[in-house]
Amino acid sequence: MNRLVLAGCTGLCALPAAAPAFAQTDPAQSATAAGETIVVTATRDGGVPLPDVAGSITVLDAAALDLRQTRTVSDILRDVPGVAVSRAGAPGGLTQIRLRGSEANHVLVLIDGVEVSDPFQGEFDFAGLLADDGARVEVLRGQQSSLYGSDAIGGVVQYLTATGRDAPGVSARVEGGAFGTVDGAVRVAGVAGSLDYALTGTGLHSGGYPVARGGTRDVGDDSGAASAKLTYALSPTAKLTAVARYTRTDADFDTSDADPASPTFGRVIDSPGVRSQSEAFYALLRGEAAFLDGRWTNAIGVQTALSRRDSFDPTGRTSGDTGQRVKGSADSTLRFGRGDVRHTVTVALDLERESFRNRDPSGFAFDGWHRIDNAGLVGAYSLTVAERASFAASIRHDFNSQFADATTWRAEASYAVVPGTRLHAAGGSGIKDPLAYELFAYESGRYVGNPTLRPERSQGYEVGVTQSLFGGAGEAGVTWFDNRLHDAIQLEYLPPTYEGTPVNLPGTSTQQGIEASLAVKAGPWRVDAAYTHLHARTNGAEAVRRAPDIASVNVSRTGAWGSVTATVRYTGPQTDRTYTDPTYVTTPTVRLAHFTLVELAGEAKLTAHLSAFARVENLLGERYEEVFSYRGAPRAGYAGVRARF
Repeated sequence: MNRLVLAGCTGLCALPAAAPAFAQTDPAQSATAAGETIVVTATRDGGVPLPDVAGSITVLDAAALDLRQTRTVSDILRDVPGVAVSRAGAPGGLTQIRLRGSEANHVLVLIDGVEVSDPFQGEFDFAGLLADDGARVEVLRGQQSSLYGSDAIGGVVQYLTATGRDAPGVSARVEGGAFGTVDGAVRVAGVAGSLDYALTGTGLHSGGYPVARGGTRDVGDDSGAASAKLTYALSPTAKLTAVARYTRTDADFDTSDADPASPTFGRVIDSPGVRSQSEAFYALLRGEAAFLDGRWTNAIGVQTALSRRDSFDPTGRTSGDTGQRVKGSADSTLRFGRGDVRHTVTVALDLERESFRNRDPSGFAFDGWHRIDNAGLVGAYSLTVAERASFAASIRHDFNSQFADATTWRAEASYAVVPGTRLHAAGGSGIKDPLAYELFAYESGRYVGNPTLRPERSQGYEVGVTQSLFGGAGEAGVTWFDNRLHDAIQLEYLPPTYEGTPVNLPGTSTQQGIEASLAVKAGPWRVDAAYTHLHARTNGAEAVRRAPDIASVNVSRTGAWGSVTATVRYTGPQTDRTYTDPTYVTTPTVRLAHFTLVELAGEAKLTAHLSAFARVENLLGERYEEVFSYRGAPRAGYAGVRARF
């Protein structure tokens, strides 16, 4: 059976000496023929068994997303240790995640191997990432710049759609409920000769609810996505993979009161006619070939990410931006060894160009193109001795057209002190290049970019233990981590003009914490629990939108009749930054209250192919804010039907 691990997994990023032929097994599959989960994010060598990963990784499999009736991927990320999620109000509002106390733009996000962060904004907005049938999520925590380069300071989140072999057939879902919500999904997938194909489409309409305190304007959202994932086996040892994904979000939003004389200055107020529109297109083409009976694998690929964002008010378009990323990669991995001793050596090359521009129609902003080129060289080595001990190390050197060259590293190891008990430790460094907006944006009287910004630099360590439970039916884990961030970038309002300007902060920002998890699957029962305690400081003050205590518990029971799942998610008190000082001399902070969200979900099988489902979110009707002055979602109920053939 598949293993769901919600702790720092132990082991090594290594494959057996003889890798399976490509025509027989796709390393992006959720499980091997023997039922062992394969992880593709923790290494550059194409995929490894989950027990062989020494770093802290969480795999949220398709069953977890299905049982919790996940509609937006950010919701289930709340159940991952070390993850903090914040959404600005209703669905469609800016949704950010932070790993281990890092900033939202310190998380590298991949969809089927494509880097999807907005090249202009510098981070990925999870608001538009709707869950596809059969998909899964991998969350790799800790500095991963030695494998992936800039952005991977806090870690990597990869969303993986299912291949045709993973989940063949036709499936469709439609549901409706609170706030005039209608959403649905359809998937067609399978294997036809040498071609593995999967075509998916998802859509969501919500009339929304008032997000401003005391507001009456419903803030709605229309989001959709279409994707294709094709793999063609050229021979038993060679294949081509093509991925394409298009997303679009049209969302209302409320702005902050900009009248310095108003008692609600700096707070969110009803803003009729204000909305945003964003589109993105992602694509990847990758060829892979294996030699020496599968021991030497090689891959070369090219990918692109195109994004466009516009904002509107009743008078028309008020702002906009465009970004493009083109990236080419080549990876070569050699596996060798005898008996229980296995070695893996990987070398890789990344070539990347990011282009971006402002499209502000006001005439007060520079709207020319800017470009940044980067080349990265990667070397990685791993060693596994039986199932007892492992070691892995990687190093990367980046050549950047805008900044000084940078070298990052990572090392990790694990050791089974007794069967079922494994110690693991890791350390590494990370880097985050400044955003295009931070470097070059200019809006007269409001914002001035800072082309002298230095990249942010991070270094961190972790130590943990995992313990097998109930004869292998469960696993518990605890991990301690300690990170240090230098040259943190923060927006400041400096005299005499008090225009917003990003600066590198002096000193060191710190993030320490403990992650604990429990995963048990016994008979019809499944229990997943996670807890994070975080102590994150920026210039000595508590970092914003990262609660010191976050916890979740999911309990599910399945049977021939269907399933039922109860979810409890707790977020402790946290701080947020406000802009309520009309002089702009200070940036006050405010304490947001703790809250607990309870969700119940159930599905009943009506026939072999048809089922009905329902769920209630925020069952207790909790009043809360994840972002200052934005109301969280009230109690809501949804119901629908699903067909699978």
